[in-house]
Amino acid sequence: MALVSAVLVGGAVGLVVLTAGPLYRAARGPTVLDRAIAVNAVGTTTIVVLALLAAAFDEPGFLDVALVYAVLNFLLSIGLSRVVLDGGEVL
Repeated sequence: MALVSAVLVGGAVGLVVLTAGPLYRAARGPTVLDRAIAVNAVGTTTIVVLALLAAAFDEPGFLDVALVYAVLNFLLSIGLSRVVLDGGEVL
């Protein structure tokens, strides 16, 4: 079982390292849409990392956190798309 946990943690670390690209795009993106997609990609990666760590450490509480974070990520995407469609005006 230790090998499975090590592989899951290794996958989570790999995903965290690969998140550097979207983080760069979120900080330096040429348009607001590039930044929005990058932030959404980072949020999705965070959810997957939490799920991998929940399986690796046998902690079901991490899945609850991942689900809450998924809902917040979805609401952020909806809110940001609404602001972009309205021309930047916050209602």
